[in-house]
Amino acid sequence: MSVGSGVPVIEGRKLAKSFRGPGKQLVQALDDVSFAVMPGTLTALVGPDGAGKTTLIRLMAGLMIADAGELTVLGFDVKGDPQAIQDRIGYMPQRFGLYEDLSVQENLDLYADMHGVSAQDRRARYPMLMEMTALGPFTRRLAGKLSGGMKQKLGLACTLVRAPDLLLLDEPTVGVDPLSRRELWDIVSRLVREEGVPVLLSTAYLDEAARCEHVMVLHQGKLLSQGPPSAVSGLADGRVFDVQSDGGEPARELQARLLDEPDVLDASPEAGRVRIVRREGAPEDPGAGSAGLRFSPVPARFEDGFMVLLQPNAGQAGPAKDDAADMKLEHPPAADAGQPVIEVDKVVKRFGDFVAVDQISFQIRRGEIFGLLGPNGAGKTTTFRMLCGLLRPTSGGLKIAGADLKRSPASARQKIGYVAQKFSLYAQLSVAENLDFFASAYGLYGARRRQRIDWAMAQFQLGPIANQLGGQLPGGYKQRLATAAALLHEPDILFLDEATSGADPLARREFWRRITALAQQGVTVIVTTHFMVEAEYCDRIAILDSGRVLAQGSPAEIRARGATASNAQPTMEDAFIAVIEAARAPSPNERAA
Repeated sequence: MSVGSGVPVIEGRKLAKSFRGPGKQLVQALDDVSFAVMPGTLTALVGPDGAGKTTLIRLMAGLMIADAGELTVLGFDVKGDPQAIQDRIGYMPQRFGLYEDLSVQENLDLYADMHGVSAQDRRARYPMLMEMTALGPFTRRLAGKLSGGMKQKLGLACTLVRAPDLLLLDEPTVGVDPLSRRELWDIVSRLVREEGVPVLLSTAYLDEAARCEHVMVLHQGKLLSQGPPSAVSGLADGRVFDVQSDGGEPARELQARLLDEPDVLDASPEAGRVRIVRREGAPEDPGAGSAGLRFSPVPARFEDGFMVLLQPNAGQAGPAKDDAADMKLEHPPAADAGQPVIEVDKVVKRFGDFVAVDQISFQIRRGEIFGLLGPNGAGKTTTFRMLCGLLRPTSGGLKIAGADLKRSPASARQKIGYVAQKFSLYAQLSVAENLDFFASAYGLYGARRRQRIDWAMAQFQLGPIANQLGGQLPGGYKQRLATAAALLHEPDILFLDEATSGADPLARREFWRRITALAQQGVTVIVTTHFMVEAEYCDRIAILDSGRVLAQGSPAEIRARGATASNAQPTMEDAFIAVIEAARAPSPNERAA
């Protein structure tokens, strides 16, 4: 069955889908959703955690059937002929099933076998895929040995072993660094532009949605908006300002203060300033009563309109704040007159002949937020694991709160909280059971354990979901639970290893309000992230690649590394890419050779 140029490749009418959640209550994943995706377009599907994005993509892929409504894909009725759809589409889920003990080439061959791709078609298809993904030099490498970005590119290549009539991608760039994200985006754009393949993708990156021709915004199972990105950004027209403090107030603290203003709907740190979106009906002069602050109007972006669309009470002035900023520690860390809390001195970590970390050095003071940035495979997680006492360095010195990690790792670990890159709690235990287990693991018993669990429940608003299983929580609530568990024993130092990976902007705002509150009370925070805008929350940053520190300094100092004649005010992402590309560029001798 063919689809004409003016006929939607995907069309949904009044779709509904529900599931039985914990306690057998009904969860409405999709509610009266109607939309159309046209041929040759790049469409983004965005929305907070639990909005229904993955459910909708799985319906489109013919993997589930809607409870009500009609859905056609490539002219086929999903309910009547799901196999016909699956034979013609490419679908890449969030956790694409690569076989890590097979090579790149063997993974490709396996998926080609599964899809019945002939030897002749493989000879025509493989060179294009290798050139498109830049995986040609790595065909013999085991998939398990690839970086996160390379795994995503291999997953995409496996999805494309047959030429699909439609490509469905569920958050293909989540968890990958800016360089890999740019490369993946180039591949997807090329498919649409050069091969005319319509692509629908879900994404947590709103700058990606802004590049698409068509955007669908889901929230709590309902479709709030569909159309060009400008239709969403236009919701914030005239309401967006850059705010700068004359007194040198750190951007993250200014952000936290502005978020408590009744006229401010949203605020985020950006290039040493704070970008705000004001509520509809706010007084005309944004600077009235704000001594020491300078307000400059700026054009609205997609993310600004997205926050207007999703925030409760967005259309009217008045407070609608969460409780994240009010989080209080019972026993804040003691002041230490500016002495380093973490000392890393020429640390090396080898795994056999492979050098994962190579002579890195830095110091972190009490109450600082320190960012470790770098591409996938740069050595960030290895550094984290050494700082937490989970790995011994091959050489060099590591001190945590004065304790030498080589001599007394157990003593140092008592001062540490750790939030892992992937949800590391127990999926089959409830929220309350997870907290109870980790309280025991941290040596909390009796009244003290009950007190700390009650604190965590209250501070992270976990009471209403106390009996839900950890594995069934939306991403934002998983993040809350993991952070609550890491703080049960009141650590002096908190490690966040890509803790916001895949989280939506609302969840990230709430998360960073809590981290800012913790830092203000003396907790030292070390964070890795692939969201470069989050680096603006840091006091200082180190950029790693191939196990080495390439650049270190304040966000302003790092951004300056990305300045060019044509880009005098680079973003953190611009600077990150510039630093990595400069370090990877061949030397004059290598070019001559």
